[in-house]
Amino acid sequence: MAAPMLSSRPDAAPAGREAEQGGRPAARPELHVVENPRHDVKASAAGNLERVIEWTRMRGTSLVHVVIAIVFLVATLLGTLMLRTQMVQNSFDSAKTQERIDMLTQDVQDDQAKLDSLVSSLPDKAQKMGMVPQQDSVTIDLNGYKPSKGSAQ
Repeated sequence: MAAPMLSSRPDAAPAGREAEQGGRPAARPELHVVENPRHDVKASAAGNLERVIEWTRMRGTSLVHVVIAIVFLVATLLGTLMLRTQMVQNSFDSAKTQERIDMLTQDVQDDQAKLDSLVSSLPDKAQKMGMVPQQDSVTIDLNGYKPSKGSAQ
């Protein structure tokens, strides 16, 4: 079987289509303007609803399906808004709680520093009062201890 010859003529039909066109070039389609039969740009909501109802009748889609889809979209939108609002509220509460924790931590650190300074100044205050550090350890032997008769046990 012989391969078809390629032609370099601009009006030549693709290979295998010479018989369909009858040897003459294909006619170009004509263009024309399509006008909108409804000229109202600012249609009312009722008009839009009528268009949706008409569209569902033409498409064979049940009006119930369209209503369910719209209700689902509105519920999803409201759910998203409520979730986002709750997340912002939780974030605000968390920041406020963290601020309070930081403030209390700072108060504890301040009190600890004050306690450390008081403990370190304790020996000086004791010496000013006339106290002396203990030199030897004191032991008490209770082996020979006998309680008095009037003491409660």
